[in-house]
Amino acid sequence: MSRPLKLAVIGGGPSAFYVASRLLSLVPQSSATPLNIHLYDKLWAPHGLVRYGVAPDHPEVKNCVHKFDGAALDPRLKFFGNVSISSKPSSLPYNINHPLSALYPYYSHILFSSGCPIPTANPVLPFENGKCVPALSLVHWYTLHPSSLQNRLPSMKSTSHVTLIGQGNVSLDIARILLGGAGRLEKYDVPESVLQVLRESDIRHITIVGRRGPAEVKFTAKEVREMMTLEDVAFIPIEDTVLSEARNHDLSRQQKRIMELLKAGSKAKPGTTKKSWSLEFYRLPHGFASNSSGQTLSLDVTALNPSRTQAVSTGVTTSLKTDLVVTSLGHTIDPSNPAPSQFYNMDLGRMRTSTAHRGRVVIPSSPNSDATSGEALTASAEERLVKNMYASGWAATGARGVLAATLIDAHAVAESILSDHFSASTKSQSESTSLLNPSPHLSDPPPFISSALAEGRITSYEDWKVIDAEEVRRGQVKDGKERERMDWEEVLRSGLIRRT
Repeated sequence: MSRPLKLAVIGGGPSAFYVASRLLSLVPQSSATPLNIHLYDKLWAPHGLVRYGVAPDHPEVKNCVHKFDGAALDPRLKFFGNVSISSKPSSLPYNINHPLSALYPYYSHILFSSGCPIPTANPVLPFENGKCVPALSLVHWYTLHPSSLQNRLPSMKSTSHVTLIGQGNVSLDIARILLGGAGRLEKYDVPESVLQVLRESDIRHITIVGRRGPAEVKFTAKEVREMMTLEDVAFIPIEDTVLSEARNHDLSRQQKRIMELLKAGSKAKPGTTKKSWSLEFYRLPHGFASNSSGQTLSLDVTALNPSRTQAVSTGVTTSLKTDLVVTSLGHTIDPSNPAPSQFYNMDLGRMRTSTAHRGRVVIPSSPNSDATSGEALTASAEERLVKNMYASGWAATGARGVLAATLIDAHAVAESILSDHFSASTKSQSESTSLLNPSPHLSDPPPFISSALAEGRITSYEDWKVIDAEEVRRGQVKDGKERERMDWEEVLRSGLIRRT
């Protein structure tokens, strides 16, 4: 029998499950290689962005959870929710908190699949002034993310005009949720508390601002089509000169389709509806200006450089009266959670990995750099591999790509893990020494996890399936709604999880 492979995965989102599923399929239970995988997530429910990021009116995107359920049936996979692996206290009060080093004696390998949970801020639009919020706060609100209970959003009763900064799919998701109304969402996975806010909303117009032109937008044709067909919501036409200029350049098939949709406009004609939306191109936020008429957003007029890769200010400034600004400018990794700082490349907003070392964590090769210990590192000309530590998903690539790209990346990382494990199996014991334990107890989690699990402070995948069934049942009671979500306090009150 070969050495055991016991993997701790930090994060319980799609990337984590894809890697785990791939490993379980490549190393069947009949194999001579003992394998166990433990997934840790600070959230009590699994599936990460699939549960807490996908727009509720896109239920088909969530079909991948069936694959995750299948992987969880394998007794070699365990999920531990409500566990924060970090050197800093968790922002979620119900978490148990332990540093990464606490896992070292109990695992032979570690995979970071913790995503990119920090919204990118615009330096001239600080979140703390109350006039501007990150798009992530709204996504967390309508998906009942655990952190949403700690973030207070501005009242939508007194908000007529919303400005979204950033022209990607998330901006269109938010615009669709806010303008489409509660009626079209009642059958979907939208909490009743969110539907009630939408019923009382005074939002009448949403402006979506981008620093470049129509040919550089990041949203897809599918998202545009959905916006154009919203009932009783009109699209304000774009000046034909703006579209014509964009069509003069080489465009992909997707870009050409977007141009056609923007030119055709909305199903509802402008001036015939109470609600509307518009796209503003070649505009860059400059800051806020307050006057007697309310809040005004100052915008620099931009132009593209000759290579069309960068928007530069023309020196002209315009303004836009608005009640609320929402920035959707991307996301970056959280450098405090969970690994040492040397593992992160903050310029790229992700962990240090390289194309040459697919999924393998690296640190700079420097005499003064000692992220771990000499025994845990393999030297190379420019960087050093951190032995038996890997990253997948957005933690490894940055916040880009869709689920299909995440799946491809995860399979490559799984194969890196197995390749390293089997190639090292013939080495001497001294050569395979690392921070991690080369011969851990195969199935048992660390004792602090076992005790918290017995106390009901940690959720297992079996717990999740009970809660999942209850959410679906509650939804069915509401005229066949997809599900009615529960928060952690409600789960505890329900008695679905045993506590000692």
